[in-house]
Amino acid sequence: MDGSESSETFPCFGGSASVLVGGNGPGGSPSVAAALAKRRLLEWHRQFSRFEPDSELSKLNGDPAETVPVSPVMARLIGAILDGARISGGLVDCSLVGELERAGYAEHFGLDRAPPVAAALARGPARAPAGPRAVPLWEIVSLDLRAGTVTRPPGLRFDSGGIAKGLFGDILAGLLEMHPSFAVDCGGDIRFGGAAGLTRSVDVASPFDDSMLHRFELTSGAVATSGIGRRSWIDANGHPAHHLLDAATGRPAFTGVVQVTAIAPSGVEAEILAKTALLRGAAGAAATLRHGGALVHDDGRLEVV
Repeated sequence: MDGSESSETFPCFGGSASVLVGGNGPGGSPSVAAALAKRRLLEWHRQFSRFEPDSELSKLNGDPAETVPVSPVMARLIGAILDGARISGGLVDCSLVGELERAGYAEHFGLDRAPPVAAALARGPARAPAGPRAVPLWEIVSLDLRAGTVTRPPGLRFDSGGIAKGLFGDILAGLLEMHPSFAVDCGGDIRFGGAAGLTRSVDVASPFDDSMLHRFELTSGAVATSGIGRRSWIDANGHPAHHLLDAATGRPAFTGVVQVTAIAPSGVEAEILAKTALLRGAAGAAATLRHGGALVHDDGRLEVV
């Protein structure tokens, strides 16, 4: 293996993204491949952010037509969103944009405004598993890959959320997998692998104090972490809130699980499993992690699957 390695770290997706490429491959030298991956991630950030008025996602959300032509990557994202809803039984519902805005997540905000997790939990509501919408709107969305169109009721809006970050890592894996090694970190969603089969350490940090709780040693695949700590705030009524909603109520979910790290072969699946496990709550979370992972409960207890 060529021992050369190149990395890029940059602001993206409302946080930080990193790309690491080891050795030459179809993407070129490590520096060329890492720069290409960075460029694509920044392009996708502009294309799929609901906070950018000129993004493709914002234009789709605001289009008054029932059937709208979409780019190939948008079509893949909508397909992943629908898969997430089906796999989770409607818990992972990316059509809750209005509910997110009413909860207080109407614009980008820095992660530094998040209240301490322990304080938010102390002021949170009674713990309960999340549920699906009474009338699941995602069930009436249809995707025509041949025509390159999405059909949905005008006014239904999508949030790209973590599923988009998982998808972007999967797409870049197709470019980088024949390099000896690579890792793509999209704000905590990590896709990694490479022809050399190198082992990488993936650490699980505590949502309470950032201390390291567990270390996985993995050679390929994806890891996604979903939790209620980082993208959180105090709402207009003084209540703790965060971006993971209970689709049944439209309010932030407090299920007894604070954070889930899911391992999976793909970034999209890891994202779906992490969110599904957290929303199912303490009773159903561990069984959701079919490829393994880790749960952090309200009381700080770590459960490794």
